[in-house]
Amino acid sequence: MATVVGDFPRAVRVIENTWITLSDGTRLAAKIWLPDDAEHDPVPGVLEFLPYRKRDGTAARDELLYPYLAGHGYAGVRVDLRGHGDSEGLPEDEYTPQEQADGAEVIAWIAEQPWCTGAVGMHGISWGGFNSLQIAALRPPALRAIITLCSTDDRYSDDVHYKGGLVLGLDMLHWATYMLLANAEPPDPEMVGADRWRDLWLGRIDASQPLAEIWLEHQRRDAYWKQGSVIEDHSAITAAVYAVGGWQDGYTNAVPRLLEGLSCPRKGLIGTWGHAWPQNATPLPAIGFLQESLRWWDHWLKGIDNGIMQEPMLRAWVQDSVRPATTHRERPGRFVSADAWPPPASVRDLHMGDRVLLDEPGPEAEFKILGRQTCGLDGGAWCGEGATADDPDDQRAEDGMSLTFDSAPLERDLHVLGFPQVRLTLSSDRPLALVCVRLCEVFPDGASKLVTRQILNLCHRESNEHPSPLVPGSPEQVVVELDAIGHVLAAGNRVRLAISPTYWPWAWPSPEPVTLTVVAGPGPLVELPEIDAGAGDSGTPFGPPEISEALPMETLAEGQTGRTIMRNVQTGRTDMRFLWDSGGHVVYPHGMRELAENEAVYSIMEGDPLSAEVACYQAIEYQRGDHHVRVEARGRMTCDHDSFLLEHRLVATETGREVRSRAWSKRIPRDLV
Repeated sequence: MATVVGDFPRAVRVIENTWITLSDGTRLAAKIWLPDDAEHDPVPGVLEFLPYRKRDGTAARDELLYPYLAGHGYAGVRVDLRGHGDSEGLPEDEYTPQEQADGAEVIAWIAEQPWCTGAVGMHGISWGGFNSLQIAALRPPALRAIITLCSTDDRYSDDVHYKGGLVLGLDMLHWATYMLLANAEPPDPEMVGADRWRDLWLGRIDASQPLAEIWLEHQRRDAYWKQGSVIEDHSAITAAVYAVGGWQDGYTNAVPRLLEGLSCPRKGLIGTWGHAWPQNATPLPAIGFLQESLRWWDHWLKGIDNGIMQEPMLRAWVQDSVRPATTHRERPGRFVSADAWPPPASVRDLHMGDRVLLDEPGPEAEFKILGRQTCGLDGGAWCGEGATADDPDDQRAEDGMSLTFDSAPLERDLHVLGFPQVRLTLSSDRPLALVCVRLCEVFPDGASKLVTRQILNLCHRESNEHPSPLVPGSPEQVVVELDAIGHVLAAGNRVRLAISPTYWPWAWPSPEPVTLTVVAGPGPLVELPEIDAGAGDSGTPFGPPEISEALPMETLAEGQTGRTIMRNVQTGRTDMRFLWDSGGHVVYPHGMRELAENEAVYSIMEGDPLSAEVACYQAIEYQRGDHHVRVEARGRMTCDHDSFLLEHRLVATETGREVRSRAWSKRIPRDLV
């Protein structure tokens, strides 16, 4: 539990709304927290640039963060993106060149304000972490440093759309349905005026389009995904970068990549957390991240030599061995530090033998597996929020649907930090196929804990830009780099490698049932990056979590989050129903009531990969006085052998009367997926 701090070195005042006029005349809405005397004693500015409605969407979170920042001598500037919240303009796609150019203009505006010293930082989590990196690559003159949390430098490989060259069934449509909803939300009449809000709202609805249609038209890593992926030119970023992630989050692979690829001053931090700020994240332990942020800003924006850049480049939490559970409130372990990435490590090799993992190569042997379409349902969330049931369940059922290779019981603890690699020799009986590779820790009683994994479209085995079909029956040498992890495999437990040609609903299934032939022997092996068991942390110890006082808002109903799996044993159909903070009903201090609904159902029939279906429903309702609006968005994704089929619907009502209804349907050819 974070400590609430209300007494700061400097008194804080809030500018509820101010307008930033861009060069094309569009006005963006900003909320600013700053020291009360900043016009007489200017301070650096710290920007966050988001599409999530500053007056309600992120208001509760912002109040825990920005008064703290302002009270310690910074101006926190929270700006709605063009076409979102109270800002003018029309919504577009995510991470566009227009968004990045707007952000650079906003940074210049902040630097010119009388309360600003001219030094500006940028921070954010998820979307705000993405565009912090993207805008830093434009090198705005006033931008000195950024903190990017739970984000990525590669939009194709590490976001909600694709993973390993496969459609991420778990998240792509769900996120696209949310964005269809978000792009159609109205501004607040109190901010933009009772005579303007409706025209702005209807203009947004009329301009909306289902983004999944765009994303599925780019199934390869082409120019669309390269735009906004700073991995294309890490050297473009010269501002200092602090990259932060958590092992339960979906984006943490980017932290070590950034440390290795960037040439600017940089630091990395990885905890055990989900997709959340580390001061109030779970699984525990949370840390005093706001204090750590102040040290970063003090050094780069105020020029205070506080030693932060003499400390290790990376600090990462290596998690102790724990038994499998769908919810972990805490993950015991320790921070270790390193001065560079990759850290000093040795490689522990385990060779694939006759359904075993060996210290030395064994004779060659072949094994076949026909995938079950329901393998993957115990995989948990791709991007955990630290919420209920985000973690993978006991993997024994998944392991039973996979080829497994087990080591002997470990004679000592094995401390792993980095990207495990698996070298496979395999063939497929179909030209289109995927492979899921999981690394598990098996306890003496049989419980199987998922440690890390990766899914790979085998047509992308050599390139995400230029895939090629498999030749049925022809052996291929494939290297699968698993997601980065920090984990202790405990003495007495076994290491398990599990291989399957299906992983629903993470991976959209191949168009035909696939039998993989996997070859064991001298070549195939598992490579584990092993660090010293005595490795520790030489950085300044993190303080306890601190936050500023919570927003005084009324909660009428708590949002519900959970997953339910239902299997019809007669028909073979399995449905996984996912609720994400659904049914939450709150009242903000300015009187606006907000009610949210969010549901996704992932369905498949055993033996029939073409039965895969994702259906999403999301709604948001706002009411204050006679202002009462509701927006509902639906998305559905199915497939046949050659195509994906997308269906979307958007309905907007005012005081119960429908004012707009739009529908879309599009068939998109499968491109070696």
